[in-house]
Amino acid sequence: MTPSLAKRLAAEALGTAFLLATVVGSGIMAQKLSGGNVALALLGNTLPTGAILAVLILIFGPVSGAHFNPAVSLAFAARGELSWQVTGAYAVAQVAGAIAGVWAAHLMFDLPVWQLSTTIRTGPGQWLAEAIAAFGLLLAIFGCVANAPGTTAYAVGLYIVAAYWFTASTSFANPAVTIARALSDTFAGIAPSGILAFIAAQIVGAMAATALARWFWPNPR
Repeated sequence: MTPSLAKRLAAEALGTAFLLATVVGSGIMAQKLSGGNVALALLGNTLPTGAILAVLILIFGPVSGAHFNPAVSLAFAARGELSWQVTGAYAVAQVAGAIAGVWAAHLMFDLPVWQLSTTIRTGPGQWLAEAIAAFGLLLAIFGCVANAPGTTAYAVGLYIVAAYWFTASTSFANPAVTIARALSDTFAGIAPSGILAFIAAQIVGAMAATALARWFWPNPR
């Protein structure tokens, strides 16, 4: 039996909250413990993020599909696998959960809850990186769903670990994550002025992957 919409939205909000608490919290911890070594701090931010993604997808996948990402929900809607009304509701839940997760991380580390990031992330290289990051993420998801659904959680976690390092932007690849990270002036932050371009690039990448996935793995629906 399909879980109720309320359960699905709760799963999306809670999962995205844990994701952002991990992204921001591990970034704060990594920066504290790395002694100024930025590469070590990034590694300390990367590994927990990939790990929590695998865990969250395993937990909430059977409930909501474990999107935790408006770009992923949009892609499934474009494939006809999610109604546009539910897609909008998912996006609201994801953004709300993401913001709650950032605030929880601030509280855990005794930081001010309300912050705005001052970390500038902008420019053609960063935008291209976000398009590629989202493109690869959606291909990983659709490829696993088509061929080996049980591996999706691990593939997504591993992809994000890799994309943190091979993309110039450290692979946000998620509009909810982008919005929420603008509210944290910590290691993982992005200045609000960079949000719209990042989200636009993410949507372009996600839609390109959705189109290509139709060719690689035709949707039987």
